[in-house]
Amino acid sequence: MPQTEHLIIPDWPVPTHVKALQTTRLGGMSSAPYDSLNLGSHVGDVALVVARNRMLLNKLLPSEPVWLEQVHGAVVANADQADCRPQADACFARHRASVCVVLTADCLPVLLCDQQGSVVGAVHAGWRGMVAGVIEATVKAMAVEPENMIAWLGPAISQSAFEVGAEVRDEFCAAHPQASSAFAPGLHGKWFADIYALARLRLNTLGVTHVYGGGLCTYADKEKFFSYRRDGVTGRMGTFVWLE
Repeated sequence: MPQTEHLIIPDWPVPTHVKALQTTRLGGMSSAPYDSLNLGSHVGDVALVVARNRMLLNKLLPSEPVWLEQVHGAVVANADQADCRPQADACFARHRASVCVVLTADCLPVLLCDQQGSVVGAVHAGWRGMVAGVIEATVKAMAVEPENMIAWLGPAISQSAFEVGAEVRDEFCAAHPQASSAFAPGLHGKWFADIYALARLRLNTLGVTHVYGGGLCTYADKEKFFSYRRDGVTGRMGTFVWLE
């Protein structure tokens, strides 16, 4: 089992029966470049080793998580009813012991919960998924008042490392003109995007104002986090949430 110091426990004011954890790249069995706690089965790592890495987490989880086939879209799966590996970029659960999880290596993982702890959700929020509306779709699927929701933003690529083309900025600003404040100009028409600010804007626009976390850069901290933009071939970290 990964040692406690290798895991991040989200710091957000949720009811005690709401449980969540964030893995790092540490504490697993994979060899470079997937070293060491790679949970992604789609990145070229040895399948048996990935399965063993996932098994290391079993003692911390009440059941097998609903592993998603993530496609940078806006489909939301119901973890209480999902078959194996639904094609989706978010999931939610109302039943106890149904474990939601998303995998990331620069994209932003977002956890959601209502203040009563009756429903939880996990979102894979890269820029494509955000433009497609994955955050909005998940909040809608959870079917509670957005003003009653709490969000936690996990490790993601920071603005100083996340250079994108003008078309990305244009898509965000077309939906929310105030998104322009989340972009800093780079060279040759490029922009540096603040993925945390973009997620907060979309959450706040929905009415989700209790937002925690943010600020852990996957790109900068090579010892602790996988980063696709930094390394290309790399592993994936997991962000989990469930009701106990």
